[in-house]
Amino acid sequence: MKTWMLCAVAAVFLAVCSAAQTADQPLVVQKAVVRDGVELHYVERGKGVPVVFVHGSLSDGGYWNDEVIAFARSGYRAIAYSRRHSPPNMNKAQPGYSAVTDAEDLAALIGKLHLGRVHVVGHSYGALTALFLAARHPELVRSLVLAEAPAISLLRHPSGRQVELGEKTFADIQSGMVEPMKAAFRRSDRVSGLRTFIGFVMNDPEAWNKMPEAARQDMLNHAREWDVMMTTGELFPELDPRAVRRIASPVLLLSGENSYSFLKLTDEELERLLPHRRRIIIPNTTHGMWSEQPEECRKAVLDFLSGQRTGNRPLRPQAFDPRFGNGYNRSRL
Repeated sequence: MKTWMLCAVAAVFLAVCSAAQTADQPLVVQKAVVRDGVELHYVERGKGVPVVFVHGSLSDGGYWNDEVIAFARSGYRAIAYSRRHSPPNMNKAQPGYSAVTDAEDLAALIGKLHLGRVHVVGHSYGALTALFLAARHPELVRSLVLAEAPAISLLRHPSGRQVELGEKTFADIQSGMVEPMKAAFRRSDRVSGLRTFIGFVMNDPEAWNKMPEAARQDMLNHAREWDVMMTTGELFPELDPRAVRRIASPVLLLSGENSYSFLKLTDEELERLLPHRRRIIIPNTTHGMWSEQPEECRKAVLDFLSGQRTGNRPLRPQAFDPRFGNGYNRSRL
C-alpha cells in the first residue's frame, strides 16, 4: 500500500506497506481542523454510505490507500485519516493522550465532514479507537470492523473461563512491555522503547536487531505518538466491560490465525462481551492480516457491510469455517 511518507514497516501494530500500483488518479491529501486546533490529514474517494478507516500504531492514514480506492469502487464514500500524532500531522502534545483522545478526534472529524452515521474499520490501535468511539458516541456508528483491537484492560477482569491466564497476561504486558517502554520514552530513548516493544510482542529480545534498517527507521519516524503517550498519556486506557456489552452496532471481529497470544485473548474476550458480533479468523495470517491477505480481508468486510444495508440486524456468532479455503465463511452475514 502507498503511504503518506516512504516506509517499510514490520511488526505488530504497524502499517506493513506494499508497492501496489493503481491506474486511478492519486488520492489527494486534505486537512480538517476538528477541535481545539487539532489538524487531521485525510483522503477520501467515492460516494455513498461513509466508511472510515483508522490505522494502528507506528503508522499513518496511507496504510489504507488501497482500501480507500477499492471501497469507493464498491459504492462507498471511503475515508482514511491519520490520527493526531501520526504523519503528516504536526499537532502539539497535550497531556492525557490515548485511544480515548483519538476516539473524540474521530467523532469530531465525522461531524466536521458531515458524515452522519458511519461504518468504521479499524486495525490494531485504530480498532481500539473505534471501540471507544462506539462506546462513547453510539449515534455515529453504523457498524464496526475490528482487526485485533488491543483492549488489554479487559484481561484484568475476563468474563470467560481463562481468568487466571487473562490476569497473568495483563500483568506480563505491564511489567514486560508497558513499564520499560515508559521508562525509555521518558528519557527520550526511542530506540530502547521500540526495542522493548518489538522484543516483547515477538518474544525475541533480538527481534529489533533482526529487522531491516529501513523498517527500524520507519518505526522511529512514526514514533511521535508514543513520545506523547508514554510520557503524559496512556497506552492501554481502561475500557469498561459494561460499556462493551452496551454496544448495539453490528461488529465484525477479524483475527489472524497466527497472531500474538495476547491479541487472541482480547479478541476472545470481545467475542464474549459484544452482543451483535461475528468473528472471522483469517488463516495463514498474523496481526498484519490487511497487508498479508488484503483481498480476503476486503471481501469479508464488504460482505459484512452488504449485510447491513437493510438495517443493523443482530448477528449470530460465527468463526472461520475450515471447509472454505478463502479465509471466511461464505454463509450470509
